[in-house]
Amino acid sequence: MKVNLTIDNIAVSVDEGSTILEAAKQVSIHIPTLCYHEDLCVAGNCRVCVVEQTGTNRLLPSCAMPVSEGMDIHTNSLKVRAARKQVVELLISEHNAECTRCYKNGKCELQELSSEYILGDNGFIDLIPFKKYTIDNFSPSIIKDDSKCIRCQRCVRTCTELQSISALTVAHKGKEMKISSFYDKPMYEVVCTNCGQCVNRCPTGALTEKIYIDQVWEAICAEDKHVVVQTAPAVRVALGEALGMEPGEIITGKLVSALRRLGFSAVLDTDFTADLTIIEEGNELLQRLTKVLKDGDTSVKLPMTTSCSPGWVKFIEHTFPEYLDNVSTAKSPQQMFGALAKTFYAEKLKIEPENIVSVSIMPCTAKKFEADRPEMQSSGYKDVDFVLTTRELALMIKQAGIDFLSLPDDEYDSIMGQSTGAGVIFGATGGVMEAALRTAYEVVTGREVPFKNLEVTPVRGMEEVKEATIKLENVLPKWDFLEGVELKTCVTHGLTNAKKVMEAVKSGEANYHFIEVMACPGGCLGGGGQPIPTNLQIRQKRTEAIYQEDRLKAIRKSHENPEVQKIYEEFLKEPLGAMSHELLHTHYTVRNRQ
Repeated sequence: MKVNLTIDNIAVSVDEGSTILEAAKQVSIHIPTLCYHEDLCVAGNCRVCVVEQTGTNRLLPSCAMPVSEGMDIHTNSLKVRAARKQVVELLISEHNAECTRCYKNGKCELQELSSEYILGDNGFIDLIPFKKYTIDNFSPSIIKDDSKCIRCQRCVRTCTELQSISALTVAHKGKEMKISSFYDKPMYEVVCTNCGQCVNRCPTGALTEKIYIDQVWEAICAEDKHVVVQTAPAVRVALGEALGMEPGEIITGKLVSALRRLGFSAVLDTDFTADLTIIEEGNELLQRLTKVLKDGDTSVKLPMTTSCSPGWVKFIEHTFPEYLDNVSTAKSPQQMFGALAKTFYAEKLKIEPENIVSVSIMPCTAKKFEADRPEMQSSGYKDVDFVLTTRELALMIKQAGIDFLSLPDDEYDSIMGQSTGAGVIFGATGGVMEAALRTAYEVVTGREVPFKNLEVTPVRGMEEVKEATIKLENVLPKWDFLEGVELKTCVTHGLTNAKKVMEAVKSGEANYHFIEVMACPGGCLGGGGQPIPTNLQIRQKRTEAIYQEDRLKAIRKSHENPEVQKIYEEFLKEPLGAMSHELLHTHYTVRNRQ
C-alpha cells in the first residue's frame, strides 16, 4: 500500500511504514542525521534530523516517524534550522573540539554539521574543562576517547545488534550519562572482540583504530631494516574509496605501485598464504573426517570451524569456550605470512630475521590484536610487527603526496607474492568455504567441484546463514570411506549470526561438518578497518569486485598455486607436517565472559 505526502512542496508516494527520512531520500532531499545508521535499528536519540509538519507545533524526528497520508513536511524551515543549530551547539559544548589534532579530522560527521550550522560563536559555554573525560588507550586495536563521544549510541547498538557482544553499554543518566564497558574497565580487559564495527559507525573520533603509521614510516626509513608488506584480499577492492574512487573498483595494480613508492622493500600478498591456509585447513578437515568416519575416534571434534577471522576466534574464546577444539588450528593468512617472512623468506634472501620488519595491510582492526597475541611468535620473533588498516594506508599515501589515480599498475614481488582466485575470494563471506571446497572436492574425487566456472554459488551472498550440501560420489580409492557422504557446510557472517549457528550446533538442531564464520557483516569486505561509510550496497559492490578479480585470475584453485607447491617442496615438506605445525598452526585461550 502506498502513502502520499509532500516534502518541501514535492509530492512523493512511498510504501506504508516508511519513515519521513526514507521518503525524503526518494526525492533526493538530504536530511542530516547523527544517531541514525542504515545497518542499525532506529533510536531517535540526537534530534538532528527533526522536520516540521504543517498543522503541528512539535518537530518530528524524521528517522523514527512513519509517514501518513497527506503529510505536509518541511525540512528546511527557520524553526527546523534553529532547532538543528541548537542541537549541534549543545553537542559541541560537551565535545573536545580540537579537530585539527583528531584522526577523524575532515571525516567527522559532527564536524561537517558544525560547519553547516554553527557560523560564529557557540551559544553555549564550553563544558570540557568541567568534564572528567578519559581516554582508553590500552587495546592494541581500538582507542576510546570519551571527550569526543556525543552519546548517539551507534556503537552500543552495533555491539549489541550486529555482534551480540555488548562490550559497550549506556551507563548512568542525565549529565552523568556515558558509553561504558563492564565496570568501566579498559576495552582490552572485557569481552570486546576488537572487530571495529563500532569504529566504522562512530560519527566522531570517540572510537578509532590504534594508529601505527609513524612506526611504519620509521621502519621504512631505517637503513638497516628490510620492510616487507602484505596486502589482504579485501583491501584491493576498497582502498580506492578512500582515495576518490567509487566503491567496488579493483585497484590491485595501483595498490602494489603505491606501496613501492612508499618505500617498502618488498610488496607481497596475503592471498599467497590464503592459498596456503586452504592447504593446511583443508587437510585438517579431511584428517578429522578420516578419524571420525573411518577410525571412529570420538575424541576428534566436528564440525570444524574456520580460524582466519580473529574477531570470531576471540568471540568463541569468550562465548563458546567448550567448542575451542572445533576451531581449526590453522593460523590466519596474516599470521602464516608473518611466520614465513622471518623464516622461509629470510633464508631465501639471506637476511637476518631480526632485520626484517613485517607489515600487513588489513581491512580489520582485530588483526592488530591478533598480531599481539603471545603465541604469534613462532618465528622466534614477533611474526607480524605492525598492522595497518585500509584507512591508515590511504592516509600514508596522501602523506607521501602520491597521486593514486595516475599510478600505473604493478605486479607483486615473487616469493610469497603469487596467488590464485581462491585466495582472493577470502575477502568475501563464503569465500573461505568456496576456496576450501574447490580444493577438498578435487582431492577426494579427482574432479573439479561440480559448479559452473568453479563458482560455488550456494555459499555466496549476503544472507545471514547459508547452507550447502555436496554429495561425494565416485571418490578416489584412498577416500572410499567418504563414498556417498553428504558433506554439510555452513557459512555465516556477523557475530550475532555466528551465535545463532553455534547455539543451533550446541542444541543439536544443526549438524554440519564444516562452518565458516566471519566476524564482520559481509566478511572482510565489511571489516572494521575499511573506508567509511559502509552499508549493504557498498559491501555488495566490494563483493562483486572480489568475484570479478577471481574470474580474472589465471589459476583459481589454491592447490595449483606454483609458489605454494614450491614452498612445500623446499621448506614445509608436507601439509600438517612438523614444520607446518611449528609455524602455521596455533592454539586458543579460554576467556572470561565480562
